[in-house]
Amino acid sequence: MAIRAPSRPLLPDLDFESMAAEELISWAHGFFWPRLCVTCSWQKQSSVLVHMVAELGLRMDTVELDTHLFFRESYETRDALAERYQLKLIQPQIPTVAEQHRREGPNLWERDQDRCCHIRKVEPLVRALEPYDAWISGIRRDQSPSRAGTPKIQWSERYRVFKIHPLADWDEKRVWSYIEVNEIPYNPLHDAGYRSIGCIPCTRPTRPDEEERAGRWAGSDKLECGLHVEASPLRGG
Repeated sequence: MAIRAPSRPLLPDLDFESMAAEELISWAHGFFWPRLCVTCSWQKQSSVLVHMVAELGLRMDTVELDTHLFFRESYETRDALAERYQLKLIQPQIPTVAEQHRREGPNLWERDQDRCCHIRKVEPLVRALEPYDAWISGIRRDQSPSRAGTPKIQWSERYRVFKIHPLADWDEKRVWSYIEVNEIPYNPLHDAGYRSIGCIPCTRPTRPDEEERAGRWAGSDKLECGLHVEASPLRGG
């Protein structure tokens, strides 16, 4: 018996939800390799995933979700992780900030955050994922209400790939425990109150009483950059 849906590949009928993170990554590598990648934006989940892949003895492309508007600490974290784990970085081409200013007007992130995210994140990722059949992401259900229903594997109509979320059922405490036990490099901004880290203009530290992603697009009703929308969950596994 297998799961089948129009215009998407066939998957074995497995209980993906019961799989541990390492087990799911190993299965994905065996099933999709070499058309499999992991995406990183150099937050704490990125540190966990690249370490986990290395500990499993697996090699896969690492797609960097760099908007050219990251904090210096995020780039330093990238360099530390890339050196330690010998990452094969795939860096999608995006317009420079100056090009965006000329086309869209200055400081688009102040006027139309959705448009800015689409140009600097979504469109580059659509192109970057074209060679792949599956994409490993570090999103977790406890990060925000918009992610509470995230399954461990789902089909994305937007990207035409399977999205795999090995850490979907982890909480923030478990992420930190894994990083500390394994002594993994992580973004130092987390120690300065930035529980979720994105672009400089749209990220602030969070208060102890706020949700993890409350510092992203603060003061607006925006919850997601757009990378993780328009995907339908796979049921039956």
